[in-house]
Amino acid sequence: MNFNKIAIILGREYSVRVKKKSFILTTILTPILMAALFIVPTVLMVVGGKDTEKVMVQDNSGIVAPYLESSTTAEYIIAPEGSSLEQLKADFNNLDVYALVGISELDSSNNVQAVAYSAEPLNVDIKSDISSKVNKAVETMKLSLYNITDLDHILEEVKSDVQITTLTLTDKGEKEESTEIYMALSYIMSFLIYMFIFMFGNMVMRGVIEEKSGRIVEVIISSVKSVELMIGKILGIALVALTQFLIWVVLTLVLVAVAGIFMGGDIISTVESADMAGMGSILSGISEVRFGYVITCFVIYFLLGYLLYAGMFAAVGAAVDNEADTGQLSIPITVPLILGLFLMIPTFQNPTGQLAFWSSIIPFTSPMVMMARIPFGVVPFWELALSIILLLATALLMAVISAKIYKVGILTYGKKASFKDLLKWIKVKN
Repeated sequence: MNFNKIAIILGREYSVRVKKKSFILTTILTPILMAALFIVPTVLMVVGGKDTEKVMVQDNSGIVAPYLESSTTAEYIIAPEGSSLEQLKADFNNLDVYALVGISELDSSNNVQAVAYSAEPLNVDIKSDISSKVNKAVETMKLSLYNITDLDHILEEVKSDVQITTLTLTDKGEKEESTEIYMALSYIMSFLIYMFIFMFGNMVMRGVIEEKSGRIVEVIISSVKSVELMIGKILGIALVALTQFLIWVVLTLVLVAVAGIFMGGDIISTVESADMAGMGSILSGISEVRFGYVITCFVIYFLLGYLLYAGMFAAVGAAVDNEADTGQLSIPITVPLILGLFLMIPTFQNPTGQLAFWSSIIPFTSPMVMMARIPFGVVPFWELALSIILLLATALLMAVISAKIYKVGILTYGKKASFKDLLKWIKVKN
């Protein structure tokens, strides 16, 4: 095997692909979108605020009106005395209100009916606010019928808001954890592994098909071996993927940092005024994540997972004359990939379970599933080592098998290959 020729092919694949407009656009736009996912929700949640809508209430029960305190969501207006709900509905367009709410009289069970009218679908927040206030009024009235002394004081004292703090016991002591942060990171890492393997694996397959259908490959293999061509193409596209990923990471971090510098002071002051205590725990949880370890594992599992599947994609590309014929032959490739994606969901819900363990050991699903476990910090070193060794061994074995298929299929034209043909090609010695 001539490594100089492999390096030349690798360089050609890399230089051609990184100069494409599609590569440049996706490389620039993706970090902007990723940064927007962090920045826009924060700005909308913290700075944006909500419009306060006017809501007129016609209270026939006599118990709800005192509980209708205006908030940032709704400004409550009590309907004029003597007006009926039917009159108010008929004159709705002249009331200058967002919604009209009619509260019925108390029934035999001391319950009321509430009906809201609006010119457009009712805002969910306003509906929830009305519902909670009406329920509070009815519940308080019913409790008052029991003639309990100091009822308000008792109710105030029994109110509870217990927050659970999760701590992990380690050799160095107790460490505060944020399960929600780990779950979100697990989902993102696993999905990126799946997306990258599938996207760049398909890139390998399409590249092989284009060269084969254009008869370019016949000229190329007159100078290099077919196996060298396959390896060079796979490694070249892998380098393209790593380049794009690293640019994404750096640009996303830069954009988020710059946005934080320009908006940080305003956001912090608004958070403090809004009493958003949950934000502090989220930031604390993010600070506990070992990003260096997670990104290193991500790169390892992406490379090994890509090498495992890229050879298979290349073999399929060599076995067909056009992309329309890849459907049946691609099934053994796409099914394990999709299965790994589905298995990641129960995995980040229970990262130490038996399903998570075996799915992260089996090579065809381990790239996605192991990355769903790693952010939690629950993977022992021996499990990680075993998973990587098995994945590497399987990738090398599949590379040998794929090379045999590629060697024969790349010069086979005019016939749609079947699985039976692939088995024959694997057995061919020369």
